[in-house]
Amino acid sequence: MSANGNELSAGRETVMREVPVTHAIGMRLAHDLTQIVPGKFKGRKYKRGHLITEADIPGLLDIGKEHIYTLEIGDNDLHEDDAAGQLASALLGDGLTLTEPHEGKVTLRSERLGLAVIPPALVEAINEIGDIALATVKRHALVSIGQPVAATRAIPLVLPKAKVEAALAQIEAYRAANGGEAPIQVRPLNKLRIGLLTTGGEVFSGRIEDKFGPAVRAKLEALGSEVGEQRFSPDDRQTIVNHIRSLYDKGYDMIVVTGGMSVDPDDRTPGAIKEAGADIVSYGTPMLPGSMLLMGYLNGIPIMGLPGCVMHDPYTSFDVLLPRILAGDIITRADIVSMGYGGLYGC
Repeated sequence: MSANGNELSAGRETVMREVPVTHAIGMRLAHDLTQIVPGKFKGRKYKRGHLITEADIPGLLDIGKEHIYTLEIGDNDLHEDDAAGQLASALLGDGLTLTEPHEGKVTLRSERLGLAVIPPALVEAINEIGDIALATVKRHALVSIGQPVAATRAIPLVLPKAKVEAALAQIEAYRAANGGEAPIQVRPLNKLRIGLLTTGGEVFSGRIEDKFGPAVRAKLEALGSEVGEQRFSPDDRQTIVNHIRSLYDKGYDMIVVTGGMSVDPDDRTPGAIKEAGADIVSYGTPMLPGSMLLMGYLNGIPIMGLPGCVMHDPYTSFDVLLPRILAGDIITRADIVSMGYGGLYGC
């Protein structure tokens, strides 16, 4: 920048020259070249820096490249790969690894099963700058090992350094405001032991087979946690209260109560959870399926009342909140309210 900060300082300018491919033998590519075969392949065919030989000429012509470009980067510019790499490195936090630059893009991949930390305001601020793109999964998304969590990309082949510097300044400001933490991370999931209470006279008496227990166990085990004990109770409020207090006394990390969560007069579970001493964050969520879920805390221990949809729907409000609880989040009323936007998965 000049002294007044309004103009780029004088310096060597970026120079790009177009060369027919038939005259390019012995030259090196200035950027990756992509091949697209509809329905079969889309990706890099030739890598930046590739030394062109006579044998490459047919392949270059096949992907529509009758010319290649030589490139000398100026003092005030950055190559697309370097821009994407600098941005990705600045964003990188715990639980993530970087890919090498590829067609002007760098991807941040998860190294573990965990919860994605994404700051939406920072993502928007970076994308507002222009000439650079930052795409991410949603905040609080559950991600698996190897899954892309974010990707940075330079839009033009060469872009002004000032654009990247502006993005890096936004990232540095975020770190300063958040105790030095990197903006994008994958938080690990804690292994919890859960006390499970299944209510309902039809299951307690053996008239029908319990379907809740296997469904809840499968979801917990897939995330590294376990059901330490499952109990069964008839639809009697005081009996349910006694079971909840007993599970709490046994020191489980979390208590899950299934059954009896609707508005029928004989559904005792919500009232029993409250009577057991739980502070109710919310009875009901603005998400379908799973609108009848109860979220609360019993002396700091998470306690949930699960609606029947958890038995048969693959993705419910339970699947949204469970990973956050396992990552150590304290669920608030605001968290519940926010589930309505984008929360329609079935009716």
